Amino acid sequence: MKLSTKGRYGLRAMFDLAQHYGSGPIPLKSVAERQDISEHYLEQLISGLKKAGLVQSVRGAQGGYSLARKPGEITVSDVLRVLEGPMGPVDCVLEQDAVKCSRANDCISRIVWEKLRDSMIKTMDSITLQDMCEEAEKLKKKSENYMYYI
Repeated sequence: MKLSTKGRYGLRAMFDLAQHYGSGPIPLKSVAERQDISEHYLEQLISGLKKAGLVQSVRGAQGGYSLARKPGEITVSDVLRVLEGPMGPVDCVLEQDAVKCSRANDCISRIVWEKLRDSMIKTMDSITLQDMCEEAEKLKKKSENYMYYI
């Protein structure tokens, strides 16, 4: 399964908000700059995430966006379902509104696609934004331990 830029960029934006959780509302321009995403495109993504209740906004000069729940309570699958829709490697095994094909009853490949879908969902359900923040911190510490000599 290949994710679109909506899913990839949306997850990066949510990760950015998670890293700044508790700091008050974050201007979208700041997120766009840090994540190297078009601010206009990010506005479209955030709109869907806001409608889904994953982010909240504050208007005004000191306004911006923040997570609507703690980073440990938002999973990768929460974000991707909003931005990408129902999960599944092929249309016939989507978790919602699967397309019925003429071979559905005797298609041996369907078993593979279902197992793949279930594994993907299980993995994405198990990773929270907090987990991503902790992994980022580990990577940061690891890269700080390197000494470069010229």
